[in-house]
Amino acid sequence: MRERVIGLILLISAFVIVSGCIKEGKSDITKLTDKKDVQGLIKALNDENSLIRRNAAVALGEIRSDKAVDPLIQALKDEDNLVRAEVAMALGKIRDERAVDPLIQALKDKDSLVRTGASIALGKIRNERAVDPLTQTLKDDDSLVRTAAAVALGEIRDERAVDPLIQALKDEDSLVRRNAAWALEEIKNERAVEPLIQALNDEDSLVRMEAAIALGKIGDERAIEPLTNAMNDENKDVQSIVKDVLSKMMAGKSQK
Repeated sequence: MRERVIGLILLISAFVIVSGCIKEGKSDITKLTDKKDVQGLIKALNDENSLIRRNAAVALGEIRSDKAVDPLIQALKDEDNLVRAEVAMALGKIRDERAVDPLIQALKDKDSLVRTGASIALGKIRNERAVDPLTQTLKDDDSLVRTAAAVALGEIRDERAVDPLIQALKDEDSLVRRNAAWALEEIKNERAVEPLIQALNDEDSLVRMEAAIALGKIGDERAIEPLTNAMNDENKDVQSIVKDVLSKMMAGKSQK
């Protein structure tokens, strides 16, 4: 399966400051994690040390026990923004629908990392109640939040997101545009064909590649001529992707 060219590495890197170099209190949390001591980790969510609370949230996300859902939902109100961000991510890993409405509320958090984490988490849970709030989040002031919202909508694959994602193809940030194209690829709605054809002219080569792949996945014949023209793209990687997409489209056409 082709790796998604959606910039998730950048999304994950936003959380390096949250969990990448946390040492303080980690040994105790590691012991609780090794024992799968969910109650002990839940108790640690109320520790006076914010680093311990963060590590506890991370651990609960890894264990994925539904017993942690309600305590984690409460922890979305933690005074520390990095704790809230890790809590949101943990709830996404557990994928319990009780977390949907609290995570939707977290999309309005004052901190962009929390909003990013909530967006990613809602994409993992894949509940349709999150679609409208996530489409609104595509207008967030922070480009990383907008990117996460686009990814989440692609994960959920609800056609209500098509028009907002089409608008996101014009976002000022190329990573947002790229992920919007990927999300439209996942939803596979023909309304996206003409906008994706336009995206074949995007200034960013990775956006052009993702648009080509999306058009291939949708499989609409309107894309054949524009894709053929894109064989002359200045970027050889785009040319290679387009060639592969056209080959698959023509093979599929001949089998009909």
